[in-house]
Amino acid sequence: MARRSKRYNSEDLRQSLITLLTDFEDKLKEDNLREQVQSLIPANHQLRDLGSSLIREEDVESARDRILAYLRKYPTTLVHGDELMIVAGISEYARRIRELRKEMGWPILSGQALKDMIADGELYTSIANHKDAKTDTYVLVEDRQDLEAAYRWNVANEIRKSDQGVKNKILEYFKKNVGKRITGDELKYLAKDRSEWPRRVRELRTEDGWPVMTRNTGMPELAIGVYVLTEDRQAKVHDRKIPDPVRIKVLTRDSFCCKKCSWDPEKRNISDTYRNFLELHHIEHHVSGGKNEVDNLITLCNVCHDDVHREASSEEELLNLIGVNS
Repeated sequence: MARRSKRYNSEDLRQSLITLLTDFEDKLKEDNLREQVQSLIPANHQLRDLGSSLIREEDVESARDRILAYLRKYPTTLVHGDELMIVAGISEYARRIRELRKEMGWPILSGQALKDMIADGELYTSIANHKDAKTDTYVLVEDRQDLEAAYRWNVANEIRKSDQGVKNKILEYFKKNVGKRITGDELKYLAKDRSEWPRRVRELRTEDGWPVMTRNTGMPELAIGVYVLTEDRQAKVHDRKIPDPVRIKVLTRDSFCCKKCSWDPEKRNISDTYRNFLELHHIEHHVSGGKNEVDNLITLCNVCHDDVHREASSEEELLNLIGVNS
């Protein structure tokens, strides 16, 4: 059985390690390889103990707890696996990260998932040193535990086994978790680690009209690498063709809030079961020749959007709301 690292006073461990390495000078002068190796075992153990002892909280006795404590000290910062190996005091730290993600619901994004999103054209400037993302890097995208994650991972495992294409697997998973925060690593797992998964998510939103929201496309309160299918309903065909750059410009201009009632996703209240997300509305209707341009689009919550259609609000009224006629 592998030795578990132990936590002691860091300075005592440092001094003891110095003594061991100093004494090792004599072993180097000898021509006995096995004795040299054996004499380094205590030093190796003490080095692991020293790394484990750097996390000072009392309730972090296990390697998994120490990894979590370290990640929580540096949220939204890309952390190398070697750092986690040091504080964990074990070499099997990757297994502990999987447990934290799948069993305990901590939104830890792998470097590979982050690389997939960056390669697909997304920029994640809020993650420190995101350009250094590699397979053996990790980031806690949000200091928030999702207690339903273990159930979702079991669902993902079943869908992953099916013969469907990647996009259909992702859609099925979203539809089983409407309104839930889904991490990029869950979707990457569904895709059997194929790098195409971010493109399929974008196709679901922009081509197929499913309201899959991200930090950049309607729900700025979401963490990086988190997705939400806000409703099990596709948008009308003509609304699916709004390019993402135009969509983002409109949302930014309108401060990511409804221009009619001022609701925004951060004001979401558990007692408000009606207003759930933001949509873009064509001021001059698409069927009447209205274009997918910034000055012809307005941000509305889903309730106000229905009201605008039901009450047939005038173009002048809507233009006034975005300040075009002022």
